[in-house]
Amino acid sequence: MEPDEERRSGGIAALSAPGRVTVAIAVAAVAVAVAVHVTMVFLHVAPENTLSKEHSETIDDYVLPEFEQNWKLFAPNPLQQNIHVHARAKVTKDDGSVETTGWVNLSAMDGENIRGNLLPSHTVQNELRRGWDFYTGSHDNEHRPVGLRGELSQAYMMRIVLERFGTELNGGTVDRIQLRSAVTRVAPPAWSDEKIDTKTEYRVLPWWSVGSDDLRGSR
Repeated sequence: MEPDEERRSGGIAALSAPGRVTVAIAVAAVAVAVAVHVTMVFLHVAPENTLSKEHSETIDDYVLPEFEQNWKLFAPNPLQQNIHVHARAKVTKDDGSVETTGWVNLSAMDGENIRGNLLPSHTVQNELRRGWDFYTGSHDNEHRPVGLRGELSQAYMMRIVLERFGTELNGGTVDRIQLRSAVTRVAPPAWSDEKIDTKTEYRVLPWWSVGSDDLRGSR
């Protein structure tokens, strides 16, 4: 095929030499990124081995919390609870008075954004849910962090709330935030004789002070 015919045919063949080099570099970069991502996730979910032990901190830093994998949808222990995450804030007004807001159902906000949306984003679907799982899995029953992951999970949840509330709320500055979970067990089907208490149970976390580092990057 002559050069003029190649250009008319379109595609990569129609590009100049520098253009072909640019495309090749871009394709290679994407391939490397995909390979790194797949490898990191595989090492995270695979049984512990020499490589995952040696690089566990690097793997956790990459995977957690956005790409963490879990199997709660499947047997033998599928998730049988509806968990909603609520948040409220203490707001200091210009006159020095302090207002405590009502509880806001953050999970319901995500549900509204997903309902009717054919292509909901990964963030809307998973950020809050996975962030809460990350927090509860790295704290004990007294809300004490277990290792460095505990501190990271608290900072992550605080950032999520501040992204929703903003730093200024109801005419004042957000100084403290508090979270709680509302857990309701899924009722059995009508044909089942199983008896389940579907009363909502709450887990209320302590108040967290909002610092300058927490405000960075939020609205």
